[in-house]
Amino acid sequence: MTMIQAMLAERPALDTKKFQNPEITAKGEARAAVALAGLRTLWINTGSLCNIECDGCYIESGPKNDRLAYITRNEAAAFLDEIARDGLGTQEIGFTGGEPFMNKDMAAMAGDALARGFRVLILTNAMAPLWQKQAAVADLARRHGKALALRVSIDHFTPAGHEAVRGANSWAPMMRGLKWLAGLDVTLSVAARQPIGETEDQTRTGFARLFTAEGIGLDAHSPRDLVVFPDMDAARDVPEITTACWGILGVDPASIMCATARMVVKRKGADAPVVLPCTLLPYDSRFEMGPTLADAGGPVHLNHPHCATFCVLGGANCSGGD
Repeated sequence: MTMIQAMLAERPALDTKKFQNPEITAKGEARAAVALAGLRTLWINTGSLCNIECDGCYIESGPKNDRLAYITRNEAAAFLDEIARDGLGTQEIGFTGGEPFMNKDMAAMAGDALARGFRVLILTNAMAPLWQKQAAVADLARRHGKALALRVSIDHFTPAGHEAVRGANSWAPMMRGLKWLAGLDVTLSVAARQPIGETEDQTRTGFARLFTAEGIGLDAHSPRDLVVFPDMDAARDVPEITTACWGILGVDPASIMCATARMVVKRKGADAPVVLPCTLLPYDSRFEMGPTLADAGGPVHLNHPHCATFCVLGGANCSGGD
């Protein structure tokens, strides 16, 4: 077990004094911040509704959670227009949810971004909502090929482990969707959780056996084909990240997700979407940066447990590119 894994294992409840002041930690030290080096990836949250309700979902998606409304094709296009107008150099548009394919505009939004030359990454559980959009997805694949990327969430390489998170009878429909996507000319990948107590090598070896058994042409030992995310629990204790931590941990702040990404969400009842630093903080109003990408260019103070657990200590990044 590495030093960082040891820090994350067996954690007590979060100290309520932590993650309060955006600039100073509970110990009075300068909190680390990350500057925007360039907007390589723009994430668009399509809405928080999902066809299933997973245990430990960081966004609490489910059939009843509509705290984030369905974003529309025109609202998404306005941000693509801003990227073009201001020459932001963005390479990738990511779509996350909830389950993105529950949004009726999903295929059209992806098509708009692909037609403008962006790489498009869609995160999906590959279940019924995707299956119902087969024709539209197949058409996007035919017209845009590898520029269209889909990442399927599989919480464990065993049916029992996956269904412990995603619910009974969730494995078979996911596998049906994954195999169908594997037959298209798209860029396919899988996202998995690394449970506490399981090493990354164990996770990757288990998925390698799964991909071989199911005839899925993915390399489980490639971080591009299999993205392994740490388990997150904002209620558990985690160290606050100070300016000194970059050197102590050997982490480059430019590698952190908010150095190259932003996310757009539309809150239920809101007149317009707002921009946030990343995909992990959809509900925390402290992180709202404004209604346009021009408002979102400032530094991000790492004032949330997910900043530490997922990004700095976990070394994870939601983007699909290099």
